[in-house]
Amino acid sequence: MKVVTKVQELPSACAFVPTMGALHAGHASLFTLAKSYSENVVASIFVNPLQFESARDLALYPRTPDVDIEIAAAAGVTHLWLPNFHDIYPEGFTKLSAGPIGDIYEGASRPGHFDGVVTVVRRFFDLLKPKYAIFGEKDFQQLFLIKTIAAGVEIITAPTFREPDGMAASSRNALLTQEGRQAAAVIFTALKGADSEDQLRQMLANEPLFQLDYADFIDEVDFTHAHSGTQNVRAIVAGWINGVRLIDNMRMELRA
Repeated sequence: MKVVTKVQELPSACAFVPTMGALHAGHASLFTLAKSYSENVVASIFVNPLQFESARDLALYPRTPDVDIEIAAAAGVTHLWLPNFHDIYPEGFTKLSAGPIGDIYEGASRPGHFDGVVTVVRRFFDLLKPKYAIFGEKDFQQLFLIKTIAAGVEIITAPTFREPDGMAASSRNALLTQEGRQAAAVIFTALKGADSEDQLRQMLANEPLFQLDYADFIDEVDFTHAHSGTQNVRAIVAGWINGVRLIDNMRMELRA
């Protein structure tokens, strides 16, 4: 595996997996999937300041560079790209807007977050010109918005990678206390067991350490609120444990 800082050193028409580092088994599963699309797998590590709502949150984001290199190499990454801020955001760059869907759910709780996400991903695509880009479903609203700015890059979707108790793998999980980590299992349990929004919220409320932000059923095609005739229902959940923001989602089968 080559570790590079300049985009000129990278192969174009590759399979690309953008990350913010603090890599884990979920990222490794994306790298493995990327290998099935191209012999050249590029992963980036760039902690994007534009998508953090506070300097404190940016400073607390976990960083594990030595482990990241080991995980990327073992999972088949051929080129690990470590761009600097000025490579991605030269003077006079244009910040994109994620549009109305970027202002609801995660966007409502984290103003400007998705503007930062679509801006950095568009910059990555413009610089690297990959053929494929691989994203997981855990950040479902992010995935939805990235598809709107793909412009010639084929977006490959991977199912959410889960830990043995069902919790969605996330770099932020490492910030939980042992008690908080055990309590976080309620999210997957509620998603698997709920037949309605009310039941989903009640199951989440049964865990006193979980502070709910939202728990809704949506139409995954357009992010409108689901109703009795919706064919593509997805449950989305967000909240906090130990002050750590956790999100998850799941496709909901139609039930009688």
